[in-house]
Amino acid sequence: MTLVIRERRHKQALRLSLPKPTIPSSSSSSSSSDITHKAHMPALLPSPSSHVDTSPGIIKNLLDLEKLVVLGHGNGGTVYKVYHKKNKSFYALKVLHFNQNAIGIRQPATLEAEILKRVDSPYIVRCHAVFDNGTCGETDNGGGLSFVMEYMKGGSLHDVLREHRRLPEDVISVLAKRVLEGLNYLHGMHIVHRDIKPSNLLVNDKGEVKIADFGVSHVVEGRFDRNDSNAGTCAYMSPERVDPERWGGENADEFAGDVWSMGVVMLECLLGYFPLIGPGQRPDWATLMCAICFGEKLDMPKKASLEFQNFVERCLEKDWRKRATVLELLHHPFVRRNCCCSSKGLGDYVLWREVH
Repeated sequence: MTLVIRERRHKQALRLSLPKPTIPSSSSSSSSSDITHKAHMPALLPSPSSHVDTSPGIIKNLLDLEKLVVLGHGNGGTVYKVYHKKNKSFYALKVLHFNQNAIGIRQPATLEAEILKRVDSPYIVRCHAVFDNGTCGETDNGGGLSFVMEYMKGGSLHDVLREHRRLPEDVISVLAKRVLEGLNYLHGMHIVHRDIKPSNLLVNDKGEVKIADFGVSHVVEGRFDRNDSNAGTCAYMSPERVDPERWGGENADEFAGDVWSMGVVMLECLLGYFPLIGPGQRPDWATLMCAICFGEKLDMPKKASLEFQNFVERCLEKDWRKRATVLELLHHPFVRRNCCCSSKGLGDYVLWREVH
């Protein structure tokens, strides 16, 4: 069995050329609005060459993991709750299967593996190891990848909303701060998530939310890729991704799309339903495109505070040049209102289900 952390079969490492740090100069100036917007991008953070757990309980063999139950399906794979027999810990095992013709799955899965190896943040679901299925007997149909992930006992934000429908503003404030901290870290590494939505925000046993699933994420290298612009979940896509010609998507700051998605999620938490279309409307592509690209300014719920309303409006600005940056939002009064009460979170809203 071969562990794909530093090397793969025949010692050929998974490779990904991340762009070098580009720190905006304070002395430089430009009249271009898109350059001004990008100047707010956080400085590139140092990243480990490989995401390796150096603790004594490092996972070296898939055979040490006992599958207990299926946690979910989707995107060509299955997620299991597993138990490590040696270090007596629980993990989530994400198994992706693809045959020789499944380039559409293989390429993003390889990129996801490289991203997960590099990120190390308390706001991102941790990856403990990545295995090549083709070298360890996990599949007989051309291979695949298995990701050993941090087990998030509380499920997802989607699960929480399905149970409670709405969340109070104080909880949403803490939630927004954690998501923004995660995005700030990712954007500092030039990584755009591109699929921020409730089911990709997972909750641990402390009620803390972390960003998960980098299956459609993108490493920004300074050039817009039209063929790759529709990756993700259309309901949470920003106007410049849905209709690049109308909203200047070809020159867009790709990080701004994550801000839009996050804003939609926060408003959904307060309302208890997807906010861009009416509760009775069918969320097909045409309806979503009209709502995202041509819809009127959202009517905020009367019960919402002025801080919350302004926060969401700054996120859901259709023109990406005018949309708030992650750094700006981290200093927004709505996010900072609970800065001294960081213990507030989703713990009281999660039904802890022991899955054996």
